[in-house]
Amino acid sequence: MFSRKTMVIAGLVLIVVVNGIVFSYNYMRKSSFYPAAVETALFFIGPFQEGVSRSTGFAEKVWTRYFSLVSTAKENEVLRRKLAETEYTVHMYREEMMLNARMASFFEFSGDVAYETVVADVVGRDPSAWFQSLVINKGKAHGVRIGQPVMVPEGIVGQVIGVSGRYAKVLLIIDRNNAVDALVQRTRARGIVRGLSSNVCHFEFALHKADITTGDIVITSGFDGVYPKGLRVGRVSQIIRRSAGIFQDIEITPFVDFSRLEEVIVILNPPVIDIMDD
Repeated sequence: MFSRKTMVIAGLVLIVVVNGIVFSYNYMRKSSFYPAAVETALFFIGPFQEGVSRSTGFAEKVWTRYFSLVSTAKENEVLRRKLAETEYTVHMYREEMMLNARMASFFEFSGDVAYETVVADVVGRDPSAWFQSLVINKGKAHGVRIGQPVMVPEGIVGQVIGVSGRYAKVLLIIDRNNAVDALVQRTRARGIVRGLSSNVCHFEFALHKADITTGDIVITSGFDGVYPKGLRVGRVSQIIRRSAGIFQDIEITPFVDFSRLEEVIVILNPPVIDIMDD
């Protein structure tokens, strides 16, 4: 590519240039112009180097902070997940404890009554505003039949009105279509408890002269052939004695909170009252 002569000439020029640079540098160092040259160079080069240094430092800080934030975000995500798992575990333990407490009271109550019973879970509610009923997960396969009473330790819930192999429908005592023959525990005054499609019931056909006061407890009489005698129904919450008429207008608040029912007890062999017996 290049002739030998050309290469020799280029080598001689490079040697002369390098020697010139070395000579100039040595001369400048020994010359009185050297400090001024250095000062001039620093004047122009210093700000540039400072800017480069700051930009590099800023970029390094941003990069470090970015990775730090990414790492912190990952750690926070792990901690949030662990916290959620812990809260779920605590929630499940709490639910288990509450279920065990309810079951203990159910079994204790079942042991106190002289009837065969079965405990069922509430798995559905009637969405209609006209009926007050619920569905339980026990049916014919468990001995459940139409007409059997349903209750909880606090008091009566209702009666079975429909049944399939493994499920049953329960009509609540707060439904207008339900009626319970009952009496006031303190004075034995009789009446019929009928629902109002809310959390209150009427105590109907209680005579005007009957001794009934607010706070009295109302229990089942056993005369309707559905509920055994002596089961708790509710407490008298309001009494209106009208000047005309032979009956009092009495309101009862049931002992059962129907909005919070989760489990119920079905009495499989309630007593049958034959009114024709002497």
